[in-house]
Amino acid sequence: MRGVQIFSGTSHPGLADTICERLGASPAKADLGKFANGETSVNIGVSVRNQDVYILQSGSSKINDSVMELLIMISACKGGSAKSITAVMPYFPYSRQSKKKSHRGAITARMLANLLSIAGVDHVITMDLHASQMQGFFGKPVDNLFAEPFIARWIRVNVEGWRDAVVVSKNAGGTKRVTSLADTLKLNFGIVTTDRRRPKASVTMSDSTVFFDAVDGEARVLSQQQPFELHLQSAHATPSIPEETEPVNVAETLLRPETPQPARRPSELEAQHEYTDLRVHDVITGRLVQGQLVDDDYHHPESGSQSGGTTPGASGSGSGENTEGVPDAMSNSMISNVSSLPPDHALGGSFDAVESDDDETSVVGNEHHEKTITLVGEVRDRTVFIVDDMIDKSGSWIAAAETVVKRGGARKVYCIATHGLFGTESLDQMEACESIDHIVVTNTFPIEPSMLRRSKKLIIIDISTLLAESIRRHHYGESVSALFHLND
Repeated sequence: MRGVQIFSGTSHPGLADTICERLGASPAKADLGKFANGETSVNIGVSVRNQDVYILQSGSSKINDSVMELLIMISACKGGSAKSITAVMPYFPYSRQSKKKSHRGAITARMLANLLSIAGVDHVITMDLHASQMQGFFGKPVDNLFAEPFIARWIRVNVEGWRDAVVVSKNAGGTKRVTSLADTLKLNFGIVTTDRRRPKASVTMSDSTVFFDAVDGEARVLSQQQPFELHLQSAHATPSIPEETEPVNVAETLLRPETPQPARRPSELEAQHEYTDLRVHDVITGRLVQGQLVDDDYHHPESGSQSGGTTPGASGSGSGENTEGVPDAMSNSMISNVSSLPPDHALGGSFDAVESDDDETSVVGNEHHEKTITLVGEVRDRTVFIVDDMIDKSGSWIAAAETVVKRGGARKVYCIATHGLFGTESLDQMEACESIDHIVVTNTFPIEPSMLRRSKKLIIIDISTLLAESIRRHHYGESVSALFHLND
């Protein structure tokens, strides 16, 4: 191609060489290095005046160096009077930070988009953004390519009996991606979800106890006042309950009155004899302790005080004679309701289900609490494709694989993602998991050769053809919509 200069950063030179080979070109000369104090040094070695410049730089394990190197290369080409500058970023850095996760959080992906625009980029080509709405962060055109056609083609060619397989999402946020692949392959799909319940807060009776206000020794009816209006009173003032008052079930009273009766856990629905919908049998639940799937009768040594135990003084609170247990029961229920809200909920609303399991940061002191994992869908004696956009941590992948195999009875499991980030020891942990048969990723993110040599399950799909064709079509002003669909 004439009038084109293709530069490669240091993040993924192997992918850049393959793309240039498919385009019949060679990478343009650029001296990339560092000064003694760690600053990035860039020197463009060819003329870029009135040329279409393409800079190939993906995210890497040294993510900050890759970003800074790309910004400096864009600025250098802009200063060299380039006609247009296109950043080809197969994996977009900081794509998981595309929203505020706390009131003082930063939308880092938007900041990076602004930095690229200020540096002088005119166009961005990327693949499988973690959140597709990130395209609105840019003031310049963005081509968000999809690896789905290549993944679907690989499945059709390399997986035996794929027509009877099931595509499964390992979290609620990945259902859209999973249903798209399932529609392409004409397959059924399922979902694996993990609850994020917090432990109940322990209540200690001190100088002041928190409970609902009482007037003239009678408890107010909860439905006639604000449910979370709290008052402080002395612990020595014990509320009295008249004998003629009907016993109050505090647990039922504090429940939200608008919660419908069918909104119960699947196990409870299945236990009701009058419920005859056979679809409930497709819902399978399991227990996760320290990220591991355990048997139903497993007893965690550290969970005795949190599961199945009763609060001291709370037993017999339904009787009018035992009044000491009423404040404890009310306080426990009230604090449990307040503490059940997730601390990292979306601003202005409830928890954002689009957030991936890998986005979570471990809470100190909360690693040993039990969670419930649920499988919806029929996977028995079938091949399962667990699909997401990236593999970073291994915990959610292993939990989903063990659930579909040990609980669902799946025959074989493929863990499929576009970006293989593979954080610390995650690939080794997935390699050691007996429930995972194959790990399939594309080459958008560089993987160390040593990691490739020690893994027998890892399979890499080459997507250089897609990126090379997008560069060619963009240079000649052709449409790229054909790249979003699978050509049989």
